[in-house]
Amino acid sequence: MNVDIIDIIQLVSAILLITAILFQNRGASLGTAFGGSDNIYRTKRGLEKNLFIATIILAVIFLGTALINAIF
Repeated sequence: MNVDIIDIIQLVSAILLITAILFQNRGASLGTAFGGSDNIYRTKRGLEKNLFIATIILAVIFLGTALINAIF
């Protein structure tokens, strides 16, 4: 029973992690993909900062549930 709950938590966290990563589009153009540098320093604010923190939390939850699944 507990393993089913952990599986569901892992599946939901994986889907949310994927969407959080995909929403973090910085507008990187094709020039930066081939070695061009973006020398503008800027801080994360507002929604971008919250999305960044949510990504870290979701990654920790996903890693924790994966380790629990590996043990059991």
